Amino acid sequence: MKTYFRLLSFAKPIEKFAIPYIVFTLLYVLFSSMLYILLPTLLNTLFGGSSTQTVSMAAQFMSHGTSAYAKPASLLDLNAWFKYYLNYFIKIHGQWGALQFVCALIILCMLTGNLFRYLSARTMENLRVHTLLNLRRKVFNNVMDMHLGYFNNERKGNIISKIASDVQVVQFSVTATLQVIFKEPVTMIVFLCILFSFSVKLTLYSLLVVPISAFVISKIVKRLKAQAISAQQTYGTMISYLDEALSGVRVIKAFNATNFIKKRFDDENKRYSKILKSMAKRQQSASPVSETLSVTMISCIVLYGGYLILNNKSSLDGGHFIAYIALFSQLMRPAKAISDSFSNIHSGIAAGERVLELIDEKPAIVDAPDAKPLNGFKGEIDFKDVSFAYGDKTILSHINMTVPKGKTIALVGPSGGGKSTLIDLIPRFIVPQSGNILVDGIDIQKVTTDSLRDLFGIVNQESILFNDTIFGNIAFGKTDATMEQVIAAAKIANAHNFIIETEKGYDTNIGDRGTKLSGGQRQRICIARAVLNNPPIMLLDEATSALDTESEKLVQDALNNLMKNRTSLIIAHRLSTIQNADNIIVLDKGQIVQQGTHQELANQPGLYQKLINMQTFNVD
Repeated sequence: MKTYFRLLSFAKPIEKFAIPYIVFTLLYVLFSSMLYILLPTLLNTLFGGSSTQTVSMAAQFMSHGTSAYAKPASLLDLNAWFKYYLNYFIKIHGQWGALQFVCALIILCMLTGNLFRYLSARTMENLRVHTLLNLRRKVFNNVMDMHLGYFNNERKGNIISKIASDVQVVQFSVTATLQVIFKEPVTMIVFLCILFSFSVKLTLYSLLVVPISAFVISKIVKRLKAQAISAQQTYGTMISYLDEALSGVRVIKAFNATNFIKKRFDDENKRYSKILKSMAKRQQSASPVSETLSVTMISCIVLYGGYLILNNKSSLDGGHFIAYIALFSQLMRPAKAISDSFSNIHSGIAAGERVLELIDEKPAIVDAPDAKPLNGFKGEIDFKDVSFAYGDKTILSHINMTVPKGKTIALVGPSGGGKSTLIDLIPRFIVPQSGNILVDGIDIQKVTTDSLRDLFGIVNQESILFNDTIFGNIAFGKTDATMEQVIAAAKIANAHNFIIETEKGYDTNIGDRGTKLSGGQRQRICIARAVLNNPPIMLLDEATSALDTESEKLVQDALNNLMKNRTSLIIAHRLSTIQNADNIIVLDKGQIVQQGTHQELANQPGLYQKLINMQTFNVD
């Protein structure tokens, strides 16, 4: 129940929906039950006696007037009021007129009752949609606030499954029970009160069968929650396989691994289908079983009630007995709805637990309570004895370095030396285990993350683009960017010429992850995006390493334009791209082993000289 009430907290302000829903539901129950209050009198008056009896009753009404059939003293005595007006209509219009009156009253009650039923259903649907909106927003926002390390350890498909599928299950199972929780019990209570007013003895006998029905249903749905958890986990894995297959389709075909991927997906799909079949078997058996039990119960009531009436052991007359059976058959409808909701709630609770697990996941990197914003970049970035490790594996060890404003600092060294990790520490994508990183003398852990990241423009080796227009990708995150500003940024990035040659220019859609563009074009779009942001500090992570020679030259020219009058940190494997850097820092096994200008390091025996000798390198 704790999970259920936590999920309901996303319905706030719930009173906005609950109060109208309660009012509409009570009115619906009132009008729908009114028929069964009036039915016995109708049956006995119209069909219970002979026509002579009916005429005699009408004559009595006419001869005695209001003294014989005075208006009821209580406004709430609906049965008495019905008798009064029914006899009045018999007196004035005869039996046929009375029948017309009763039918009109039944239609009016049903029409009014179903109007309130519709209004209550609309209110509940609004509550469901409102809850789904809040829940999905909370889940997505929490995922976006997570640190980068979280995504390295989680399957993307599993996250997608929780945000898309599990939240939907919560909507249609957990929140749907709100309707059952209030409406069906109220309906049952009202119906039971009417049944007891008809016959206490017969009603007590009837209720003896209810525990048997509840026991049978509970046995059927007992294992549904465990199966629901297993189904959702399997579905998440299946979505992960789908995402990996779509993302890596080129590699799959290149390695003739299509059949392997098909089989892996199909195995998970079969496992998921098997669990669903097992769940469906239990869920779908609940309704027929409850319906069979209800028919059995009604048959027993007819048998027992008929025995009492035939042997004059009951005060019930024929009209009341027929109305009793009709009402008891309706009593089973809310009982059946409650049992069905119990069979569905388990899948909703299981999905809700997975969703709440994602919501409860706390980001490892948060602003300090007293964090203050940075106001620009004025001096330098300092690393003071910084160390970082993934678990027991040390990546950086006791790093001390300074990045002065306006200078270009290059990071080189073998793969796995810690270059990318060092870059990621500066905008707080990750945090060091020890040591401090200072911007203008202020520890970055004491400033707001947003103000810190506003200082940086980042261009990665992989061009991260979105399925949007060229304009939308360059102006990403800047809703107030104008076309003139975007064009100016594209020109600096050497991208304007190829953009205007595309089908729709800046309004051309570049496809999923920019697949309609070449590697060099994608990278120049990324550079244009960084230029438009106009950051004082650039972080470039091997921005040209994946490009051919011609594209590399165009991108390198764009990077040179980007780095003018800015502080830059560059990770480079191609040493030809960083020969003009103000300082080159050589990293190996997480430590700084050399630093200096290109000429200084080229003339020193050491790792940098070895890297030069491993590459074809010409200095003009």
